[in-house]
This record gives sequence, C-alpha cells and structure tokens, in this order.
Amino acid sequence: MRGELFLPLNPFCTMDISFSQDTIGAIATPPGEGGIGIVRLSGPRAHSICETLFHPRYGSFPLPSHRLHYGWIKDPRTRATVDEVLVSHMAAPRSYTREDMVEINCHSGYAVLQRILELVLNAGARLAEPGEFTRRAFLNGRIDLSQAEAIAEIIGSRCEKGLELAGRHLEGALREKVHRWQDSLLQLEAETEAALDFSDDLHGESLEAAPQQRALLEELLASVEEAVQEGERGRVLREGLTLALVGKPNAGKSSLLNALVGRDRAIVTPFPGTTRDVIEDSFLLSGVQVRILDTAGIRGGPDAIESLGIERTLASLQQADVVLWLLDQSRPLDEQDDLVHQSIGHKAHRILLNKRDLHSRVTPQEVMDRYHPSSPPLPLSTFHPHDLERLRNSLAREFLQTPLEGFESMIVPNLRQKQCLKEAHQALKGAARLMDRKGFGELIIVELEKARKKLDEILGKGEDEDVLDRIFSQFCIGK
Repeated sequence: MRGELFLPLNPFCTMDISFSQDTIGAIATPPGEGGIGIVRLSGPRAHSICETLFHPRYGSFPLPSHRLHYGWIKDPRTRATVDEVLVSHMAAPRSYTREDMVEINCHSGYAVLQRILELVLNAGARLAEPGEFTRRAFLNGRIDLSQAEAIAEIIGSRCEKGLELAGRHLEGALREKVHRWQDSLLQLEAETEAALDFSDDLHGESLEAAPQQRALLEELLASVEEAVQEGERGRVLREGLTLALVGKPNAGKSSLLNALVGRDRAIVTPFPGTTRDVIEDSFLLSGVQVRILDTAGIRGGPDAIESLGIERTLASLQQADVVLWLLDQSRPLDEQDDLVHQSIGHKAHRILLNKRDLHSRVTPQEVMDRYHPSSPPLPLSTFHPHDLERLRNSLAREFLQTPLEGFESMIVPNLRQKQCLKEAHQALKGAARLMDRKGFGELIIVELEKARKKLDEILGKGEDEDVLDRIFSQFCIGK
C-alpha cells in the first residue's frame, strides 16, 4: 500500500511509534468565510482516501506527486458534488510530515469545509490532535524541536522582528549553534577520557593539552552565556513591549493611546475619571509590537467603581515593561501626582509633560527637583504629529536600541530553550572549577555530559511525552 515505506524516526525521540499507522485529517485554515479553505490529510491511507472522494477533471489515479489536480469532491454514497477543488498529493518522504500527504483546496466557508472533513473522517481518517502534523514532522526527523517551536512562533508572530527571529530558527540557526557546542563538548570529553585511560603513556602530552582544553571550555562557556544574554535582551523582539499609561485623572492618557494606535480606541472627555477599566491595543515601533495599556487615573478618595479601576491599574503596572507617566503641565503638581509616583515604584518609566499647547504651570525643572527621574521629562501635545514622532523615536532609542543592536546575527532562545542553556552553563562552570583543581577527570566528564544532555533537550532529544504534549498543544489542530 502507498505510504507504508520505512521512515526513520527522529533519533532524538524514543516515543511510541504506533501513531504512524494512523491517517489524520483536519481543516488547516482559520474558520470563517474567505477565498480558499484547506483540508489536510497525512498518513499511509491519505492517497486512498483521496481516491474515494476526488474526481479529477483530467488524468486518473494514482495522482502524480507534487502537482495540483483540478476536479470535484463528491459524496461517495450519494455521488452528489460537494465542491469544485484543487487537490495536491505529496508522496512520502517529500512532504511536511515525511508521510503521504493530501491537501484539498476548496472554497472557504464553514459548511463546505466541515462537509469535506466529515467525508474524510468517514473514509477512514481520524481527526488530528492539536499540532499533530508538526509533531509527526518532528518524530519523523524532518525538523528538530527548536524548529517546531519556530513554526509556532511564525504562526503567532505579530511583528516584523519576531517573524525574522522565528524564520532564522526555522532555517536551523539555533540547531547549528547547538551542534557546534556539542562538537566542542565531545572533543573535551574525548581528550579528558584519553588523559584518564592513558595517563601513564600520555602524561606529558596531557599536561600540554590541559591549557588547550581549558581555553576550549572558556570559549564554550562564553558562547553559551552570550546566547542566554541574547535571550534576555531579545525577549522584547519575540514577545513585544508592554507599555502602561499612568497618571492622575484627565492627564491625557486616553488621548495619547488614540494617537499612538491611530484610531479612537478610548473615549476622551473633559471630565476626569472617564476611564474606569484597563483599555488595551497595540502598535508597531521599529518593527516591534508594542502592547499599550490605558489605565484608570490614580487619585485619592475615588468612588467604589473608580477604586476597582485603580486596582486594575496597579495590576497592569506589574505586567508592563515600561511605564509612561503623563503629567498635565496646565495644572500644578499636587498630592495626586505624588500618589502616582509612589505607585510606579521602581518600574522603568518615562515622564511626559502633556498638553504643552496649553498655558504651562509646571516646568521640567520642577519635575526633576520633585521626582528625580533618570531622564528629563518630555514635553508633548497629543495633537501635534511632530511630538508623537519624537516620542516614538525616544521610546525606540531608550527601550529598543539594545535588543536591536546586532539583531541580524542574534539567536534568541525561548523560555524553555533558555532554561536548558542556563543549566548547561551551570554544568560547564562546574567542569571549569574541577579542571582548575586538577585530578577530577571523572567528575569533569560527568559535568560535560550533563551539559551535553541539556543541549540535546533544546533539539528534542530526551524530552518526555509530557513536554512534547505541552509544546504541540499550543498549535492549532490543522498544523
């Protein structure tokens, strides 16, 4: 039967392979009306299921691989036409999953997609689990786990920089770096083993090699630590920047939100306390997504509803990477501004002197003397496009310049990968300490092997089913 050829499983995985006998199907496009919808199949029966449903306009079965075929999907029981379609057949192993795959490109719409999926399942496929197509690609050795995670990041990317990072990981940039580290570790292990096994014969040579080994270990330590730091610096490129607008009531927070996102997202009135809840939206800044939170004004003695809004404001401050504190320069500083300052605490923040188009009753020097910010307050008016552009440039320079430096060569591990790197780094530090003390060759090898296992986990070797379930459950059913 077609598709039952041997496919070598990923050497990084020791999981049960009974899934390879199943043929799975799912809708691979988002729900809702659109131009095209796709129903995807993968497994040994993909082609035979297609044969029961698809009636090609030209040619006959078996369908040539990696070609688009025009025809109709028909109900095999009633012979009624369901839709006019284009079908692609991709024979194993030259497919996304390295199994036989079929993709049915039909008209998008809930009813037609569901009907074709129903026919596919009735013909012998089972409904795919979330992320199962990509999981099969991983298990069949087409991609490693870091590339699988990169696919999820590409799907979820909302900004240019995050998409570029994910694209580099999908191409294998992280895998190549991990392989170089592993090669260095294997070399260190081999040299240490040789020094132990042949210490009498190679005593002089091993003493000469020790400085070289230490230099290689130091180079490895520095490279892994740099990757961890890139993860810290580059987090904002992957996840975006969260910006909270705070200030006392009627300081102009909602007006600034509307100006930055380019639409009337929040209600703006001359009456204080209009915003009672946290309003969220986003905009792009130097190719990075910025999530912006407009919060309720902070003041003493609020009513019951406003108090709930202030509680949510304080909670939003904990989520924020950066706080923009708006001061209304048309009103003198008072105790309410002091209360806002206390609420910000040690959060990274920027003070904006808003409403500069009105008569000023506060000077930048007064703000500096009273609150001692790390940088002078920025005067602006939300009605002046030049001021808004100046604010954008200031935010990009102050909060994005560091992660954007060297972006083209940066490898930014995600949280799971970064934790593996940290543990590998700790093991390498342990090996370095033992190497300094001399005479602990066996323990040095243990630490080096520990580091290598942690690097293996980045690519998926040794990960148990629970970890894989957690990763692939984040995918949609059709991916």
